[in-house]
Amino acid sequence: MYRNLAAELLTHERIVTTEAKAKEVRGMAEKVITLGKDGTVHARRQALAMLSNKKVIQKVFDELGPRYASRNGGYTRILKTKPRVGDGAPMAILELVK
Repeated sequence: MYRNLAAELLTHERIVTTEAKAKEVRGMAEKVITLGKDGTVHARRQALAMLSNKKVIQKVFDELGPRYASRNGGYTRILKTKPRVGDGAPMAILELVK
């Protein structure tokens, strides 16, 4: 579930989920972006082992890695929103920093 959420975050650059899931996915997404900054074949294989979605990994290495080349971490942001209507779970927006 977390791998799918991380893949969706990297694809759409913004997702709405619960706060707990957002905090878990944040670390995985930041590690993959850090690997994308490296750009080596070894880093690509490590990223594929984490997410196993070739289109997402290609986007990370072609677009997101160069975008965050000068940034030392902190690629994501968590914004808290209203609780979910059905069960009152705390919701959050997880997005990539521009």
